Order: sequence, then structure tokens, then C-alpha cells
Amino acid sequence: MVKGRITVVGLGPGDESLMTGQAIDAIKRADVIVGYKYYFKFVETLSDHDVVCVDTGMKKERERAKIAFEYAHQDKNVVVISSGDAGIYGMAPLIEEMGIKDHNSEIEVVIVPGISAFQAAAAVLGAPIGHDLCTISLSDLLTPWNLIEKRIEAAAIGDFVTSIYNPKSKGRYWQLKRFVEIYKKHRNGNTPVGVVRQVAREEQDITVCTLDTIDFESIDMFTILVVGNSQSYIANNKIITPRGYYNQDNDPSVKIGQSIMIKSFKQIRSELSNPEISISRLWPLLHLVHTSADFDMENIFYCDDNAMDKWHRYLTSGEAVIVTDVTMVKSGIRKAALERLGIKVKCYLEDERVVEMAKEKGITRTQAGIRLAVKEHPDAIYAFGNAPTALIELTEAVRKGNATPTGVVAAPVGFVNVVESKHRMKSFDSISKCIVTGRKGGSSLAATILNAALSFDDAYQMMPGRDL
Repeated sequence: MVKGRITVVGLGPGDESLMTGQAIDAIKRADVIVGYKYYFKFVETLSDHDVVCVDTGMKKERERAKIAFEYAHQDKNVVVISSGDAGIYGMAPLIEEMGIKDHNSEIEVVIVPGISAFQAAAAVLGAPIGHDLCTISLSDLLTPWNLIEKRIEAAAIGDFVTSIYNPKSKGRYWQLKRFVEIYKKHRNGNTPVGVVRQVAREEQDITVCTLDTIDFESIDMFTILVVGNSQSYIANNKIITPRGYYNQDNDPSVKIGQSIMIKSFKQIRSELSNPEISISRLWPLLHLVHTSADFDMENIFYCDDNAMDKWHRYLTSGEAVIVTDVTMVKSGIRKAALERLGIKVKCYLEDERVVEMAKEKGITRTQAGIRLAVKEHPDAIYAFGNAPTALIELTEAVRKGNATPTGVVAAPVGFVNVVESKHRMKSFDSISKCIVTGRKGGSSLAATILNAALSFDDAYQMMPGRDL
């Protein structure tokens, strides 16, 4: 037979406007309110009649629960207050357990939900919890640390958005650093992290950073952290973890061919061993694997961080020139894009002057073509998919100060001088370059890299957080 009732109320994060109507109603009807003394300032204006307030200090949860049951047995309407949601690291589990084990369910227990701190923190951070998530407390007062580590490891492997409670205290100063250490085994150091102190209170302070840039000294027990997953990204100082609605799969403006390529890119990215690389390298890499079906490209493709962005700006300037070593590279570049952007593509292989120079100098026609190209277009983008001698010719022109190309695609294929030619080009720090290292390469791959640069304005779809 039920003798009394205890209502466990989640107060929310601390702002009365974020308290639910059900919670406010329960507090107003209470005869007795039991809770941690710090929380009473959030409810003191809500009761319009005499109410007994029983407050206790930190780590007095069992004492609070016992007091609540004592009053409930006196047929009092008892409310136990807990910050956030009472069921998340709050008083609800303890009250429920004590009611079952010590009071034979004689006291009815009602749980009133509240807005949890991680939800309030997420709201001020933007939308970091838009996909599967978990919460982890770093307090080892009631949970062995080895078990906490297992949970951290599992969350990291599972790519969950993770909210961290109890990240640091005076006596618990190293656990957060250990958390980050574990996560960085499975997540990129650029993974977004939101740090919110005193969320929804007057003292609220918000910091958006990454796993690499967390300021551990600024964090205390009043702080909650939200760590993004592999898709999360920072935009306008907010963290966004997409659910997957914002994509082009259902966009009627996307043609069938584009849709197939997008789906192919999704598949390729899912199979890369390290998909969390810079977008400037990821975008051409996806094109290369798509063209060749060779995942070894992930190991042999080199790309300067600024190459795609720099080349795209040049190619859309209205004055761009591309020089290729052979006509097959020229044929593989998207003609519609070239026409739309007014880009000139030059291959000097059949130029009469080149034929004469090759005979006169005793060099290959591709070498002669590069010598002529350097004189006429020293700052063009140069693309090599066949002739290592032509690439070596360009490196000599760069070394002598006769050429300052905007960019170089170094992808000749073969055995003789191929590897050496690429090493030569890679040694120039001042030249923006993409290189298919080793013996692999070819005209189709050289053209593919240029096509990636031409379409780099579409690369936003591959940003962490985009569903691609």
C-alpha cells in the first residue's frame, strides 16, 4: 500500500525560463523541498506558501534521500530537486533504488524530467548533438576509472558525439587529459569541442575549440564539454553535427551523372583509411581513386595544402593558362568548364617550332615544348601525365628562375627517370604542386587532378559534417 509520494524534479541548467511547467507546478505544490543547498536559489521564488526547505552539502545524496523518505512517510508532499535532468547523474536513480530496497515501494516516486546541462550547452554551441551521442562522467568516486576508460574507448571507436560531465576538480586534474589522449587515437585533432561553463546562468562562458586546442586550465566542475564526431565541423564559431538531411541526393538540380559520382565519392571516402584529411587533399584524392579504382592513391598522392584553393582561384580568374605535356592530358580536362571559364589549354607537342627545336637541340619534343611554353607562359599551371623528361625540363627552368608556375601536376608514368622527376619537383617549396609519387601516374590522372581543381567550389560537400 502506497503511503506517500516523492517527486524528483529536474530543474534544468539553472535559468528559470528553461524549467518545465511540470517542474514548476510540482515545486509550487510541495510541502517539503529537499536538495543540494546551491540549487535552492533557483526555486526560492516559486513557492507561494510556507514550505520546509532541507538543504545539504556536496556528496550528501544518500542523506538527502533518507530525509525525503522520512517526510514522505509523514504524508508530506515531498519534492527532491536536482539540476539538469534528475535521471542523468542526478537524484532519480538513488530515490528509485531506496524506495524499492528500503521502503518496499510504500512511497510512490514520480520523476519530472528537466533539460540536461548537455542539452543546454549544445543549444548555445549551435547544433553539435545532431546525431548519435552519449554522455560520460569523468568522476571516479562511484565508478572505477578502468571502467570509465573502457567507456571512453568505446565511445571514441563508435564515433559518438560525446558530452563530458565532471571533467575536472581540484583532486581530479588528470582525467580530462587522459580522455583527450584516448580520443585522439580514433579522432582527428581538429575534432570540434565546445566548452561551456555555468551554462544558462549569469556567469555563462562559451569556448569553441578542438581536441588539439583545449585549454585545460579554464575547465572546472561547473564546465561541460561537448566533443563532436568525425562529421562535426565548426562554422561561424558554432559546432554543427549534421543528421544527413542537407545533401544533394534529393536535389532535382543534380543530374544523374553527378548523383552517381556523389554516391561513388561516398563509397570511396568510407573505404579510405584516413578520411579526415584536409579538404584540399581529400577532394583530388577522391577524384583520383574514382578514376583509377586504386586505393593505393591514398598512400602515393602528395598535395600541398594550398594547391586546390590557389589553383581554383587562378582557373576562375579569366586569364588562366594550362600547359600539358601531351594531348591526352588536354583531352581529359572538362571541356565545358574550360569554355565557361575561358581557360586556354596549350600542348606544344605538334607545334612546328617544337619539332624544329627538338631536331636542332637533340632533345625530345616534350622537352622542347616545355622550353617554348616557359618563354610564353612562365606562370601557367603545368600538367604532366606522360613525359618525365618534360617535367625535368620544367624543374630546370624553375631552378634557373625562368619559370614561376602557378601550379604543377606531376604524374608521369613509367620507369626511366619517372621517380627522379617527381623528387625534383617535390623539392621546390615555393611551387604549389600535386604529385602522384613513385612509378604510377598517367594522362588520365593528371587531367583528373586538374578537374578536381576546376570543381573545388563543390568541395564544401566534403567538409566534415556534410553527408558525402
